[in-house]
Amino acid sequence: MADTVPDSWRGALDPVLALPESRRLGGWLREQEAAGKTIYPPRGMRLRALELTPLEKVKVVILGQDPYHGPGQAHGLSFSVPDGVRIPPSLVNIYKELNSDLGIAPRPDGNLEHWARQGVLLLNNSLTVEAGQAGSHAGRGWDAITDAAVAAVAAREVPSVFILWGNHARKKAQKLPDLAAGGRHLVLTSAHPSPLSAHSGFFGSKPFSQANAFLEANGRGAIDW
Repeated sequence: MADTVPDSWRGALDPVLALPESRRLGGWLREQEAAGKTIYPPRGMRLRALELTPLEKVKVVILGQDPYHGPGQAHGLSFSVPDGVRIPPSLVNIYKELNSDLGIAPRPDGNLEHWARQGVLLLNNSLTVEAGQAGSHAGRGWDAITDAAVAAVAAREVPSVFILWGNHARKKAQKLPDLAAGGRHLVLTSAHPSPLSAHSGFFGSKPFSQANAFLEANGRGAIDW
């Protein structure tokens, strides 16, 4: 993979990274790049979510599917884009729900690093994608690595919030017994914020106020969304 796993995540991820599947992923990514294919995000940014949100600081997990596949969009955080990049439709809808839920006006940019630094783990299922080819790196070995990261958060005794938008995120979380109903964590599910599904249960789901109420009730402090 080339990118270095942050220290706080090594205990959770090193065993998975030592498996043949993860080694094959690293080799395959190198082959793709050697063949001239453009892969997003670029090297050095693929584990950005883990860098900005150490395991011990995680309060909320928001799961995405794979990185944006347009030039300059992906920077290692699910749903987020760097400053100066046009806000993607799903994030436009996330901002609309945030405004409806907490009265927070939509930001002029799509950079969610301020969430990540407060303890919101913005993790995609696959951490790379080929330019212009959505979902192109699914099934290549990222699942086991990101599953291990989510499992590490779920295994902690400290209560956290898992925000699962869409079937893909729900299926990933269903693998984890620590996220079973009635457990110590709050699991919020709804439709995906994509324009194709946002009107089917995402709008009006109020995930941000619910997350903050749970965090405050458990002495963890609200997120400044």
